[in-house]
Amino acid sequence: MLIFRRLFKFSSQFKESTLTAISPLDGRYASQTTPLKDYFSEYALMKYRIKVEIEWLKFLHSKNMIKQGNSVLNLTALDLTYLDLIYDKFDVTKSFRVKQIESTTNHDVKSIEYYIKEELDKNPILHSMKEYVHFCCTSEDINNIAYSLMMTDAKNNLLMKSLEGVINKLVQLSHDHYNVPMLSRTHGQVASPTTVGKEFANFAYRIRNHSELLRNLKFEAKLNGAVGNYNAHLLAYPNYDWPNLSKQFIEELKLKHNPYTTQIEPHDSVALYYSYLNLINNILLGLSRDVWSYISINYFEQKSIKSEVGSSTMPHKVNPIDFENCEGNLGLSNSLAQHFMNKLVISRYQRDLSDSTVMRNHGVCLGYAVVGYRSLIKGLDKISPNYDTILNDLENHWEVLAEPIQQIMRQYGVPNPYEQLKELTRGQKITKDSLRDFISKLTLPDDIKKKLLSLEPKDYIGNADKMARLI
Repeated sequence: MLIFRRLFKFSSQFKESTLTAISPLDGRYASQTTPLKDYFSEYALMKYRIKVEIEWLKFLHSKNMIKQGNSVLNLTALDLTYLDLIYDKFDVTKSFRVKQIESTTNHDVKSIEYYIKEELDKNPILHSMKEYVHFCCTSEDINNIAYSLMMTDAKNNLLMKSLEGVINKLVQLSHDHYNVPMLSRTHGQVASPTTVGKEFANFAYRIRNHSELLRNLKFEAKLNGAVGNYNAHLLAYPNYDWPNLSKQFIEELKLKHNPYTTQIEPHDSVALYYSYLNLINNILLGLSRDVWSYISINYFEQKSIKSEVGSSTMPHKVNPIDFENCEGNLGLSNSLAQHFMNKLVISRYQRDLSDSTVMRNHGVCLGYAVVGYRSLIKGLDKISPNYDTILNDLENHWEVLAEPIQQIMRQYGVPNPYEQLKELTRGQKITKDSLRDFISKLTLPDDIKKKLLSLEPKDYIGNADKMARLI
């Protein structure tokens, strides 16, 4: 009996642990994705919806539209503070009340409206304005603004910081190894030398550029009623300039106003956001695969951690698991990003609900991206150039100097320079001595010939070192 009690106790604890989560985002990676709950959980969506409803109520009040009997309702600063507290004090415990209401209404946005009305009923002054909650709004007026605010906050507070961490690491590696020469490998074959730092700088520059586009992106929003024409607004208050009022309200929330919509805001800005994210993820996928490949040819060494196991059967291995983890998670993020881009911009007639369940998965897409970025940084923290391998590789491939020698030959009128170098080097093992023997027989000025004879693969890096330091 004691054994069964212990098993039951263990089972109860197990059910509450991350080990029982369906998704690794809430299980294995929960410690990395917990901050996303403040933006993408159902509780968070409720809170953003409440914010929009309260701000709309305050906006209507500021335009003298809310009446108490035949008079305009005038609220004090204290009254307005109470309105703000409905949003500010909304917590997970209060969200249970919303779910309780929803169990009856079977409508998530209407449940938010009823919840706010309950809170207004607790205040004798604000009680009289409760029927102006959700005034002239369709659910999508609230939803699209709530999602735009949610995604803006998550972009600014989480995504951009994650990408800044990646960029900073790449810049550091660019500077640390700005002058470490290495062979390029165009088409997987040895090619003109570059530097380790310059190759990291290439990725840093690209990610920084596209991150700025992402940072400056404003999500679009609308508040124009059931089919986008202010039908109810103009019937209730025909003398108000509703398009401009809607624009004012949305821009005060730091969003971009979309004047032409159906019942839903068409999500074009959301699709653009995911196109940027997809592009950034693909660039970092390319980086992960490159570093993985450099590790496989021993250009980079990985720090070994004594307590870690690389293989369950081969004790010598230190596997590039962080880059593989990055690749897998960014691939998952991209699969969702691409679905968002393809799905969300299409809606049947003036509205269908197929976008609703998709929109609830923004946190999943960003969650996999954040896990991928952290894995990438973790992997980059572990690597360092293997100078012996890199320099030996340069020393064993003197044929890469065929390019500069050919250009000098062209410059000084030596006939058929490309063809001569092709015959000398293609498919041949070229050594320092054989190349210098070729140079010595060329008809060139002595100072130029001396310059070529002193050139080594490790020195033929162009301005790679300067570019790496400038990033």
